[in-house]
Amino acid sequence: MARLSTHVLDIARGRPAAGVAIELTAVRAGQRRLLTSTITNADGRTDAPLLAGDRLDVGVYELTFRVGEYLRLHASDLAEPLFLDDIVVRVGLADATGTYHVPLLLSPHGYSVYRGS
Repeated sequence: MARLSTHVLDIARGRPAAGVAIELTAVRAGQRRLLTSTITNADGRTDAPLLAGDRLDVGVYELTFRVGEYLRLHASDLAEPLFLDDIVVRVGLADATGTYHVPLLLSPHGYSVYRGS
C-alpha cells in the first residue's frame, strides 16, 4: 500500500524522540495546504502514516518537525534562540503507489534526513 511515514531519533541521547509535533503540508502551484498534524509516540514514530493509500498523490510535500520544545525539554545548556527550532523538509513524491519513509536523525546542533524503507 502507498504510504508516507516518518520517525524521529534523538542521536544525542541515543533514543527515539517522543513528543515531537509534525505537520504535513502539500505544496501545489506555490500554495500550501496543511494535510495533517501529529505528535511522535514513545517509539519516535507517528501512530499512523502521514499519508496512505489513495490519499498519496504525486507532488511536493513539506514535513515540518517542530523540534524546539523537545530540545528545550531534553537538552541542557542550549542558547536562545535555538540553533534548530522548526525543521522543514521538502520532498517530492513521484510514485503515487510508492512507499516513502523519511526519518529525521536529530541533535541540538544538526540533523539528517534520508529516504528510508
